[in-house]
Amino acid sequence: MAHYFIFPEKDATIYSHPTNQSLNTGIDEILQLRDIKSDTDLNHYPSRILIQFSTNEIVETINDKVSTNFNSLTASLKLYQTEHRELARDQNIEIYPLSESWVNGTGRFGNSPQITNGCSWKYKDGSNDSFSNIFGTSWNTGSFNLGSTGSFIDAAKGGGVWFTGSGFEVERTYGFNEDLDISLNITNPVLKHFKNSTDGDNYPNGIPNNGFIIKRSDSQEFSANNEGELNFFSMDTHTIYPPYLDISWDDSIHVGPNSNNVLNKGELYLSLRNNKKEFKTIEEPTFRLNVRELYPTRKFVTSSNFLDVKYFTSNSFYSLVDYATEETVIPFSLNTRLSADLEGMYFKMYMKGLQEERYYKFLFKHDNDDGVRVYDENCYFKIVKS
Repeated sequence: MAHYFIFPEKDATIYSHPTNQSLNTGIDEILQLRDIKSDTDLNHYPSRILIQFSTNEIVETINDKVSTNFNSLTASLKLYQTEHRELARDQNIEIYPLSESWVNGTGRFGNSPQITNGCSWKYKDGSNDSFSNIFGTSWNTGSFNLGSTGSFIDAAKGGGVWFTGSGFEVERTYGFNEDLDISLNITNPVLKHFKNSTDGDNYPNGIPNNGFIIKRSDSQEFSANNEGELNFFSMDTHTIYPPYLDISWDDSIHVGPNSNNVLNKGELYLSLRNNKKEFKTIEEPTFRLNVRELYPTRKFVTSSNFLDVKYFTSNSFYSLVDYATEETVIPFSLNTRLSADLEGMYFKMYMKGLQEERYYKFLFKHDNDDGVRVYDENCYFKIVKS
């Protein structure tokens, strides 16, 4: 029932076009998978995305919050689309953990003259002639199942170098007319970063955290066709849509409900307790639900029916949506299952990662004998500046 968001510590796009192989885009607002046509030949030169999340934040989240629920952990990379162009077919997206470190830099695509003080297609940390700074040449690509940049273009050296093979690579195909907000399950490589940092494990069980490379599949990169532009908001965006790593896990607990108190049919009413309406991003409140029958059966008792603690079934979940846009921030899933104790149903919410000065609201899903019902009771709150 828990989700914890981690924002990138750095991200950039690297370009293989001959005039842009040393170009740094470390503070661009947009990340691109883009083909740029050459003016001198018939080739289209692809770009790739680099992104990295803090090792310390990953380790602290897993150690302090996930704790004993390690087996239910899922880590997903989220990227929000903006103005894709000229997409003519399905997009085959791949992501791999990088095997070399890199420097973010302070450049943008449109800088003139170009800024070259950080990562680019050719260099890991700026455009100097030091052999060790050239992307992809300081590793033996025959060792450790490392994949390196192959090429049909004049960019054989560069473009990043990364780990390949089972447990390292993640692939997903998106239809060109689908919602192209990207969500990629990178649980396995994130856990390898975690094990390297905490246990000192090396390949293949653990690898250093150098971030990830996102690219199109070889069949699309190494073609003479223009595959169009996939554009995503970067960490430097001025919108509410930066990329993030969503670490989620099931920490639901069910102790207390008995069959007499579980409402498994009929029309129900719910309200949210412990909602003070305004929260800071550092807060981690526990919300409680009051659940009762909308039309209680009449019976003669010495106390009010409304004093009895009632429960949804164990197949009940929460979701979080942006109040203004209705976009789903946290979807219904096994990792948003509601917990139960002697006081009723409850769940914990980590506010970190939500945008300041925005309103959000909870939805609740209840699966019972009458089917599945989603409750929208206008349970909203605002994130305020810390």
